[in-house]
Amino acid sequence: MARTLVTPIQKRFSDIDPFVHVNNVAQQSYFDVGKSDFYERILGPGVLTGDLRVVTVSTSTSFIGQVRMHDDVRVTTCCERVGDKSMTLFQQLVVDGEVRTESRSVLVAFDFAAQESRRVPDAWREKLLAE
Repeated sequence: MARTLVTPIQKRFSDIDPFVHVNNVAQQSYFDVGKSDFYERILGPGVLTGDLRVVTVSTSTSFIGQVRMHDDVRVTTCCERVGDKSMTLFQQLVVDGEVRTESRSVLVAFDFAAQESRRVPDAWREKLLAE
């Protein structure tokens, strides 16, 4: 598996439910923070603003344990697979070395001018799979 990036998460008051847990919607937004960090650091800033971008087409999340208000949360992100037109990111919310939530997202390379998916560029593929 390719390199794993770790992104610290700053929780907001609005992330917390009446049971002093981080709600599931907020946890999904933490994965989005990890994805943005991953794209910027691995693929470069243009991947979110250029003509050819990554677009999420599917997400699956498993809630394994509770994330609480005072937990020090980190999201790990790695590229699990690169296909012809798609890639799969695997992410985990980790508290004190323990996985609390996992998510897999399938993304495609998308040409916004043509409004269609494209082959994952070789330059992206090399960066995504680098150790």
